[in-house]
Amino acid sequence: MTHPQRDVPDSPRDLVGIGIGPCNLSLAALAHPLAELDAVFYEQRPGFDWHPGLLIDGATIQVPFLADLVTLVDPTSPWSFLSYLRTRERLFPFYFAERFHIQRAEYDAYCRWVAEALPGLRFRHQVDAVRWNPERDVFEVDHTQLDADGEAEALGRTYTRNIVLGVGTAPHVPDPLRPLVDAPGVPVVHAADYLAHRDSVLAAGHVTVVGSGQSGAEIFLDLLRHRPPGREKLHWIGRTEAFAPMEYSKLGLEHFTPDYTRYFHALTEPVRDRLVTAQWQLHKGIDAGTLAAIHDELYRRTLHGGWPDAVLIPGVRVRTAGRIAATKIELHLEHLQQDSRSRLTTDAVVLATGYRERPLGRLLAGLDPYVRRDSRERPRVDEEFRLVLDPSVTGSVYVQNAELHTHGVGAPDLGLAAWRSATILNSLTGKEPYPLPTRTAFTTFGLDDPADRVPSARQPKRLTPLVDGR
Repeated sequence: MTHPQRDVPDSPRDLVGIGIGPCNLSLAALAHPLAELDAVFYEQRPGFDWHPGLLIDGATIQVPFLADLVTLVDPTSPWSFLSYLRTRERLFPFYFAERFHIQRAEYDAYCRWVAEALPGLRFRHQVDAVRWNPERDVFEVDHTQLDADGEAEALGRTYTRNIVLGVGTAPHVPDPLRPLVDAPGVPVVHAADYLAHRDSVLAAGHVTVVGSGQSGAEIFLDLLRHRPPGREKLHWIGRTEAFAPMEYSKLGLEHFTPDYTRYFHALTEPVRDRLVTAQWQLHKGIDAGTLAAIHDELYRRTLHGGWPDAVLIPGVRVRTAGRIAATKIELHLEHLQQDSRSRLTTDAVVLATGYRERPLGRLLAGLDPYVRRDSRERPRVDEEFRLVLDPSVTGSVYVQNAELHTHGVGAPDLGLAAWRSATILNSLTGKEPYPLPTRTAFTTFGLDDPADRVPSARQPKRLTPLVDGR
C-alpha cells in the first residue's frame, strides 16, 4: 500500500461528494457546467450500480422519465434522459413506444451512461472518516483507493470546504429472520439480491415472499410466471392490512413537490414523525398495474378449472423463524387482526422487507461534537438540506436521501432529486445557477393565503382602460 497522498490544504476543493447513487449523480451532472465549482465524488463500488437485484424484465420505475437526473430543473442539460436516447439513436423508437414510465433496467443504463462520461467521479474510493479542521477551516476526508479485487491500494486525504452525503440506503432484514440470512443450506435472500439468486429460488419446491410493497409484488409476479400451473407452491405474506395500491392520484402526487417538502419541514418534530408513519401508502404501496398483472396471471391459471397453488395473506408478521434439518425453514406467523398464530414450512424465502437509511455514525464520528440533533438523536437538517452544525463550523455538510424525518416522503423520491440537487448548488454557490419555481402544487398544504404564493410574474396585469378618441 502506498503512503497517503494529501491535497494541498491551502487550496481545498469546494465540494466532496460521498457516495454515487442517483442523488449524488444528479448533483454531479448539474454541477458539471459550473466551471467555478471544484467538486469530486467518491464511491467505493467499481462503477455505478442501481439495485441490480431488482432489474426484473418489464419492471418499471414508478416516476415518469422526466424525473431523470436533471430535466425538472434544466431541460436543456446534456445529461437528460432524452439526450441519452439521442446519443443511442433511440429517440424515434422511444417516441413511438409512448412510454411515460420507463423500465428500471433502462433507467440504470441511462445513469451508467452519465456516470461513465462525467468527470470528477472517483469509483473504487472508500471514504473512511470525515473531520473538521478548525485551524484551517476545512473538512478533512480520509479515503482508501481500492484495487480490482476490492483490496486497499493507496490512502489519501482530501480537504474541502463542503461535503454532500449521498450514501443511500441499505437492505433491511427484520430481527426474526436475521439469523437465517447468512446460514448455508436454504435460500434466504433479500430482494436486493434476488436476481443473483433467482435460479436457486426458482428451483426450490416451495417459496415464500415476505413483504407487501412494490418489490415483493414484482418478485411474486416473476416467480408466479415461471412456476408450472397448478404447482406454483408460493406464499406471499406481508404486515400491511392489504396488498394496497400506491396513492397515485394527481393531487395525491403533489406530496412529492417542493411545496409539500417546504410545508413538511416547517412542522413540529412530533407532527412530522406521525405523518411519516401515516403516509406509508404514498411511497410503500404497490403500483396498480403490478397488482392487476398479478390478478390477471392468477385468473389465467383458473381457466381450465382449479385454483393456482398460491396463497396471498396480508396482515401477517413473522414472529420467529428457524431451520428444520438442513433443507427447510419454519416461519412462525401471527395474524395481526385475528390475533391468531400459525406455522409455515417453506424451502426458500425472499425478503422484500425494504431498506433503511445507512447509519452515518461511523462516517461522521469525527463531526459528532458539532452535529445538532433532535429529541430522538437524529441529525437536524435545515431547509437547504444542510446538517445543522455548531456555528464555529464555517463549512456545510449537505445530505441526500437521509432527511425523511425532516423533509418527508419526498426524500427518497427520484422526482425530487434534481430539485434537491439544484437547491444544494444554489446554496453552495451563494448564487442562483438554477432558478427554481416558487410554486409547484395546486394544493395549499397550510393555512397560507394561496394568492400570496402565486409568483408575481403570474399575477394578472391591471389594464389601463381605453379612452374614446385616443
